[in-house]
Amino acid sequence: MVITRAEAPPRTALPLAAVLVLALLSAIAPLATDMYLPGFPTMADELGTDAASVQLTLTTFMAGLAIGQLVIGPLSDRWGRRRPLLVGAAVCVLASALCAAAPNVGALVAFRFLQGFAGAAGVVLGRAIVADTVRGAAAARIFSVLMTIGGIAPVVAPLIGGALLGPVGWRGVFVVLTALALVMLTGSFFVLRESLPAPSRQGGGLAATFRGARIVLGNRQFLGYTLAFVFSFGTLFGYISASPFVLQTVFGLSSGWFSVAFAANALGVTVGSLLNARLVGRFGPRPLLTAGLGSLTLWSVLLFTLAVSGGLQLWSVLGLLWLTIFSLGFVMGNATSLAIAQTPSAAGTGSAVIGASQFALAAVVSPLVGLGGENTAIPMALVMVASALISVTAFGALTRSSAPAVQRT
Repeated sequence: MVITRAEAPPRTALPLAAVLVLALLSAIAPLATDMYLPGFPTMADELGTDAASVQLTLTTFMAGLAIGQLVIGPLSDRWGRRRPLLVGAAVCVLASALCAAAPNVGALVAFRFLQGFAGAAGVVLGRAIVADTVRGAAAARIFSVLMTIGGIAPVVAPLIGGALLGPVGWRGVFVVLTALALVMLTGSFFVLRESLPAPSRQGGGLAATFRGARIVLGNRQFLGYTLAFVFSFGTLFGYISASPFVLQTVFGLSSGWFSVAFAANALGVTVGSLLNARLVGRFGPRPLLTAGLGSLTLWSVLLFTLAVSGGLQLWSVLGLLWLTIFSLGFVMGNATSLAIAQTPSAAGTGSAVIGASQFALAAVVSPLVGLGGENTAIPMALVMVASALISVTAFGALTRSSAPAVQRT
């Protein structure tokens, strides 16, 4: 049976309770990534290991998060969203509890991979549920809200973890993550209904799943919007990875003022996302995405030009970084909405490709910004401008003409 866009189930608005649960699903991964970071030195001492081994617990979590999306997303196109989401949330609760009780670093590494793999269900299926339920400006509005949560969570998480570390220790941080995962499971069970009815699911076993993935990856429109999203995220991650060295080592900010600057930029992407959510119903996601990419490219080019010419001052780097990050508020939610709209009959697979590509690029960007050393802003500016240019080029080259939606076979 072939399911076309016209035959897909009708889209309706999501209730507030569902949006709140989806917001938690989008926040659980960055919270689980960053909340325990302040406890790294203590963990190494208590587990009798070195810093590299503790760092591996973060690497394996990210690997589990990427691989989990690639597995769970396509499977949800066959089985529906609700069952994989509930199973993933339940396993995430168990894995988080096991992390809290890990007897050694080897066990913690394994449990962190399981936590990331299971937690991927919330990330990838949250996007798919939005795509199943709403379209167009309504979808872009919800994705903007989810991007806002995703922008705030990485900044807030280390602060929460640092506050918890003294009273409850690093194991207590994982107990808190267990409680959050339990809330995610409870909310998913009681609030989120199945968004992909049986007649709209893919059949034919794994062969059909792989065939659907090939069709998704062959959709020019999907690839254009996905690359626009992924490389705009590369701009953000280039800034996140390099800004501690650039702002503190190169421009002399204290750790306290760096935290203020970092929080101000997090506020920038939050303001941009919320403003986008208010405007998207009037202007539509594509015009706002076009404006966001143009703004992102303009400020990153100016940042790179000043860095190379030696004219970059503290006030200019802070202002240009804020404007660049603010522009992302008009890019990520709209690009995600428009990308998944191209794959209405394979939203799980489309969501998986977006999420896995995002984290794969983040893994590449992080070491790139350190190649030029700690005493120059040029590597950060170069990665940011290259990512912005690739993003806007992919958008312009691949999304010019309207492409048909992916069909289910």
